[in-house]
Amino acid sequence: MRARIKWIENVSFLAQSESGHSVLLDGAPAAGGQNLGPRPMEMVLMGTGGCTAFDVVSILRKGRADVVDVDVQLEAERAETEPKVFTRIHMHFVVKGRNLKPEQVKRAIDLSAEKYCSASIMLGKTAEISHDFEIVEA
Repeated sequence: MRARIKWIENVSFLAQSESGHSVLLDGAPAAGGQNLGPRPMEMVLMGTGGCTAFDVVSILRKGRADVVDVDVQLEAERAETEPKVFTRIHMHFVVKGRNLKPEQVKRAIDLSAEKYCSASIMLGKTAEISHDFEIVEA
C-alpha cells in the first residue's frame, strides 16, 4: 500500500491514495490552518470507523442477516502530552435491519474488533477501545 502527501500551503496537504483517491487535510486554525479539511488524526479515527463498519456489514451479510444500515459513532480521547496518541476510543454501533438477533450483531462487532479490523487492532496498542450497539428494526 502506498500513499502520497503533497504540501499545498500553510498547514494544508493533499493526501492521495494508491487507488487514486484524494482528500484535503488541514490543520486547526490555531496551528495556521483554514479548516479546509479534516485533521490527520481525525482521518485516523474516521478510517478506523470505516474499517470496522466494513467488517460488520460484511460479516452480517455473510451470515444472511437482513441488515439495511450501519452507523458507527466514535468518541476518542488523546494523550495530554506529545505524542498525543489516542488513549481511549468508544464505538457505538447503530445497526438497522429486519429481525436482527443481538447475538449475531455482537458476534460481528467482536470479530471485527478481535480479528479483522487492522486499524482498531493497531490503535488498541495505545488506546482502550470499547464498543456497544443498538438494533433498530427496519
